[in-house]
Amino acid sequence: MAINLQKGQRISLEKSNGSKLQNVCVGINWGAIEKKGLFGFGTTKEAVDLDASCILYDESKRLVDVIYFGNLRSKDHAVRHSGDDLTGDMAGNDGLDNEVITVDFATLSPTISYVAFVLNSFRGQDFGTIPFASIRIYEGTPTRVNEIFATYDIAHSKDFAGHVSMVMGVFYKKNGEWKFNAIGEPTRDRKLEETVKTVTATYL
Repeated sequence: MAINLQKGQRISLEKSNGSKLQNVCVGINWGAIEKKGLFGFGTTKEAVDLDASCILYDESKRLVDVIYFGNLRSKDHAVRHSGDDLTGDMAGNDGLDNEVITVDFATLSPTISYVAFVLNSFRGQDFGTIPFASIRIYEGTPTRVNEIFATYDIAHSKDFAGHVSMVMGVFYKKNGEWKFNAIGEPTRDRKLEETVKTVTATYL
């Protein structure tokens, strides 16, 4: 059964049968913003471009790599980004993730000790206005879900209203075992580069 992650919650990467997760996907799902039409008649849809990104650090918390829409694979190919979704679900929630970042912990460079995930609103659209924005962590591939391990809902939290950047959470290695810290904190940043600096300074 999936765990509903709460802010600050820490979980081990363990499946329901007790084995450890090796291939983890972090998926983001969101919809287009509905707006009233001219003179209040009907509605129109405004495309939303959310960008999921992954930041890799070594044991000394030095930045090693950033995987995002402009760099879809880590240097060791253990982290892969599905590609940039520029619109969100224009026709309503189809239940599928719009962007997925896959992490293969088995092939991830042993020098990596922190794997942070952040979300940015590319066009500066307020998180508080974006329908059904959510995060899920699961075993599988970008096109196949084997087992949902955890979910995190950002659409219904008032904490994100007025913000366009957030830190989703950080995978971290402790005594050779990977764990996950569900941070779920909005930031004051406007761009990915700023969010990377915030993670480095505050969330490792």
